[in-house]
Amino acid sequence: MKKFNIRRVLLLLLLLVGIAVILRTTLFANYVVDGKSMEPTLFDGNLLMVNKFVYELSDVNRFDVIVFRASKEEDYVKRVIGIPGDRVEYKHDKLYINGEFIEERFLESYKEASSVEKFTNDFTLQQITGEIEVPEGNLFVLGDNRQDSLDSRSFGFISNDQIVGKVDITYWPLTEKVNK
Repeated sequence: MKKFNIRRVLLLLLLLVGIAVILRTTLFANYVVDGKSMEPTLFDGNLLMVNKFVYELSDVNRFDVIVFRASKEEDYVKRVIGIPGDRVEYKHDKLYINGEFIEERFLESYKEASSVEKFTNDFTLQQITGEIEVPEGNLFVLGDNRQDSLDSRSFGFISNDQIVGKVDITYWPLTEKVNK
């Protein structure tokens, strides 16, 4: 009778491990942050768990931190600033979306610690992309370290098709977490 129970437990464990592996490979991905473009939210070497399935169920939200395919060889991690229909503008180091000031709380600590007078240079979406608003099916993304980030100010909009997923968890180092 004991052999039967042990076999059942082992079979159940094997089944659970198999399910976990399948879920892990289809729903989540691991990424390592490379560079300083997302400081102070994410740091070089942080290990991230990216939810690859969330945007099948819901829309991308402003200020989500996402991973997207920048090229065949590289993926980038950035923060969504503009969603379809948004008119994005920076004036006097402040973000305006559709003419309304939007506070970026996730940048406060970095701005306070920075010796830079102007954290984000003034621009309008039209100056950078030639578009007045973010087109349907596209996003405008920025790195949190505005002084040292290759983002939509350089390469323009990203397509929803480029999105790998949403950064949900920073699991190394253990004390870090994604600022919202």
